[in-house]
Amino acid sequence: MQKVFETILIGLSTGSIYALMSLALVLVWRSTRVVNFAQAGQAMFSTYIGFEISSRSEVFWLGLLFAIVAGALLGAGVDYFFMRVLFKHANSGPAAVVAPVIATLGLLGLIRSFVGLTWGGEFKSIETPASTNGFTIGDSTIPFSPLNVLIIVTTALILIALAILFQRTNLGLALRASAYAPEIAQLAGIRTARTRTIGWAIAGGVGGVAGMLVTANNFLSPYSLDLLLVFGFIAAVIGGLESMVGAVIGAFVLGIGLTFILNYVGTSLVFIGGFTVLILVLIIKPDGIMSRGKARRA
Repeated sequence: MQKVFETILIGLSTGSIYALMSLALVLVWRSTRVVNFAQAGQAMFSTYIGFEISSRSEVFWLGLLFAIVAGALLGAGVDYFFMRVLFKHANSGPAAVVAPVIATLGLLGLIRSFVGLTWGGEFKSIETPASTNGFTIGDSTIPFSPLNVLIIVTTALILIALAILFQRTNLGLALRASAYAPEIAQLAGIRTARTRTIGWAIAGGVGGVAGMLVTANNFLSPYSLDLLLVFGFIAAVIGGLESMVGAVIGAFVLGIGLTFILNYVGTSLVFIGGFTVLILVLIIKPDGIMSRGKARRA
């Protein structure tokens, strides 16, 4: 029973990081109908900025702040200078569907190449903001550390902040209106293009947090966040690409599920297990577990 409890705790910590990447993907999807495969590259670049700041200042939280700012600026820049031009020249037909996907994959390669040329390909580490030693209960030590608690708490605060933003502010209302009914939003006086750029900026900042948190307990390299993108995407599809709540729930379902596979089956089946969960959800409920009907068409 203790092992089950420990597995759930670790799964919550892992799912918290997946939730941040999943949210970043959903934010972009809802505003542009594009799965942003470059999100891993954007998060990686932001994390390298955070790594530089935290290494020089020896303050993790300062590095996290700079990672958020760098991610937001990069996300806004990608939409303003890249995606707007792309949509302008591929606004109808098959190109409007295929071109953005190919473009984000190409952008991922460009960002990765730039990072490799700037920082090199060797592994780097960030000094953790909390201990990685497990808590001791009686005579046993559980594999759940203060760092895991910090990851869960940080993620919870970000989720609360996003919930307040989208439910209680005019900006949140504009973001939701631009996502679900851009034509009507424009008639209501909302500048949908600018609002979409803000959405990309928020997604970039959230991705920066995800990168910093996962790197705090791991190593950083130009390829280190690829798996985070894969599992974040799976979580978003499980929850439903239209729902931010679904993205979070899907991330926790995936995080706990993969941790059970890791602890009770083996590491070799973790990657396969993620896609197995995805396939099962798509068979049972193709629009995701939080969908309420047929998905809105672009």
